This record gives sequence, structure tokens and C-alpha cells, in this order.
Amino acid sequence: MRVKAHIPNMFTYLNLSLGIIAIISITVEAYAAAALLILLAGFLDRFDGKLARKLNAESEFGKELDSLCDLISFGVAPAILIWSYQLVHFGILGTGIIILFAICGAYRLALFNIIEFDEVYMGVPITISGGIVALMTLYSMNYPTNIYFIIIMMLFLSYSMCSKKIRLKKR
Repeated sequence: MRVKAHIPNMFTYLNLSLGIIAIISITVEAYAAAALLILLAGFLDRFDGKLARKLNAESEFGKELDSLCDLISFGVAPAILIWSYQLVHFGILGTGIIILFAICGAYRLALFNIIEFDEVYMGVPITISGGIVALMTLYSMNYPTNIYFIIIMMLFLSYSMCSKKIRLKKR
């Protein structure tokens, strides 16, 4: 296989690595670092697909790999981040909210791997939802944020990843 065919996957692996490092950062309460790592992973995620198309290196393997890595970086890492920083004291409700967020993200990623779509995304991409959670955490670190706002936003983002009502044009 050509060397240039592996370049997009290297960006995907770096995205995954940043998601894992974000989770590790959460365990030592480095919440700002974790949020920034999630945002940086989102920046890298922007390029793997574009590079694959530009280098004529698109593959089913790359598509599946991207979804698996996105689930960690934009589903699991942001969920653990907001739980650890904001929702830990809400017991089973807080845990249920982040599980719902991750499940909705996984559903969305799996769905988009099996359907053909015509340049219109349904719902909000997991990358954007995870990025919003990271930004909410950064904001909450500097400004008092109502915990019920956080809960409502997490439920809204979960719903919006699965919704067919929200349509976004592909760029």
C-alpha cells in the first residue's frame, strides 16, 4: 500500500491519542487541559477525511477507524470530563446523563457508517457536541454556571446527535 494512503489514518490515531490523554488528564483533575485536548482532537478530526479524499486514500477501514476514535475523543472523553467536573454529585442522574450522551454519540456514528447521505447531515455531529461540552467546562471554570443549565445542555446535545429534525449542509 502507498505511504500516502496511511497519512489520513495517522491524523485519526492522533485524534484518538489526544482523547485518551484527555481522559488521563481528567483523572488528575487537569480539567482545562482535558478540555483543550478534546478541542485539539476536533481540529485534527477536521483533516483526516479531507486528507483521505485529497490523497485518494478513502477506505472502509479509515471510515470505521474514524468512528471508533471519534467515539472516544468526542463521546467518552467529554462525558467523563463534564461528569467529573460538574455532574459527579448528582449520583445516578449524573451518570445516566453521560451514559446517554455516549450512547447517542455511538448511535450517530454507527448510523452514518451504514447509510448513504446526500450532502446533508441529520443532527449535530459528535465532534461538535463533544467540543461544546469541552467549551462548557472551560466556561464553567471561569464563570459560575447553573448546574441545571449543564444538565439541560447535555440532554439537548444527546438528543441533537440523534435528531433527524436538525439538518446541516456538508461543507
